[in-house]
Amino acid sequence: MEKHQFYKFLVWTSVAFSSLHCGLGIKCASNGPTIQQTQVGYGNPPKYMVEVYNRCPMCPVINIHLKCGSFPQALVSPRLLKVVAFGDCVVNGGLPLAPLQKIFFNYSHSKYLMPPATWYFQCE
Repeated sequence: MEKHQFYKFLVWTSVAFSSLHCGLGIKCASNGPTIQQTQVGYGNPPKYMVEVYNRCPMCPVINIHLKCGSFPQALVSPRLLKVVAFGDCVVNGGLPLAPLQKIFFNYSHSKYLMPPATWYFQCE
């Protein structure tokens, strides 16, 4: 009986690992990264806090690009948000955000809209 349980354990373990390896990025497709901006200072210019959030509970998200218009690089560290070209900024140097991880940065200027443009899940 003990041998039977061992084989059953091996089968279930291999099924579990194969489900981790394949297809989880597809399950996260509807859980792409979100960007939320909150005004945290009301001076002139106002200050905004930006939160980039990986909503996928299973996969890291990499190479997050935002549509950032004419956002000036001088407003924030390029480690957090790097202006690649007009209208194209990359978050966290393109490095992964772990499942459910958030990254924050602040800037003082009039508000820039920064919706997500492209990203990739490492599980795909």
